Amino acid sequence: MTTADAIREKATATGTSRGIMENGTSSGSSATATTTVVNSTSPSLRKIDAKQNSQAPAAVLAPSGGSGEDLYTICTHLSQKVHRFLEADFSSELLKGVQRQTGISLGVVEEALRRYKLGNVSISFNGGKDCLVLLILFLASLPPHLPSPASGGNEGKINSVYVTTAHPFPQVDAFVQSCITTYHLSLTRYSQPMKSSFERYLQENPNVQAIFVGTRRTDPHGEFLSHFDVTDHGWPNFMRVHPVVDWGYREVWGFLRELQVPYCVLYDMGYTSLGGTKDTHPNPALLEDGTEVQEGEGGERKRRFRPAYELVEDGQERLGRDR
Repeated sequence: MTTADAIREKATATGTSRGIMENGTSSGSSATATTTVVNSTSPSLRKIDAKQNSQAPAAVLAPSGGSGEDLYTICTHLSQKVHRFLEADFSSELLKGVQRQTGISLGVVEEALRRYKLGNVSISFNGGKDCLVLLILFLASLPPHLPSPASGGNEGKINSVYVTTAHPFPQVDAFVQSCITTYHLSLTRYSQPMKSSFERYLQENPNVQAIFVGTRRTDPHGEFLSHFDVTDHGWPNFMRVHPVVDWGYREVWGFLRELQVPYCVLYDMGYTSLGGTKDTHPNPALLEDGTEVQEGEGGERKRRFRPAYELVEDGQERLGRDR
């Protein structure tokens, strides 16, 4: 039995798991870690402060990136951390639900790794909360698929692709950059439309047959997705893998905060769904009453927003998005 099997068995014992579905016609820290920038118009990357959130249990807002641990060690630590989470006996119904979803998602990842070799998969990563959960679960599943340092295995990196918006937040770019180092991502970045970005990525990486995507069912075009979906007609052909498609908004934050996973600083500024600087704003549902304050010498007045994890309703997640 693999580590993922053992974890999944414990999780499914706490509740009914939804089976893995397949639909082929759905709509819808190493200093040498590499980044390829393709047609990028984004501002230069800069490191964000790793401040501690006073309301979160010892969670920092950016990966430290300074441990120097190899990929196998990082993945082993994450696997152990996820295992401990699933073995915990929570009284919270939310965290029990997160345990069930985690077990299902690990099963999806393990199934994908049975179908495809590690070198034939990639992960779509844009620094958002959903794909961050996906990345952690993916890495936690990898130890059985990686050569251990004791066996003389070479240092590895994770195939990944980042399709930016037309006007990306510098904080998001900085967080992605820190994740490249911390989680050993070999990330290729495009600032073209989604379809043409994936076309070019697959042309440049013909070995990639499946891409893990952090889409959830409440996202645009996510309603009819399953765990495994071949791309639609007219798109470049690859298998989309959706391990977190059935996660709810509160479950995403329950996972990140309980496991103390570092996340992008914008989420503590009231942003709940990240797009670009021209179409994304703090979520009005998180506006603190009576907290407009004077800032700076010019008397500029700014409103304060509660952090993203305090939002309760899934239906309010995208209230800060213009589209």
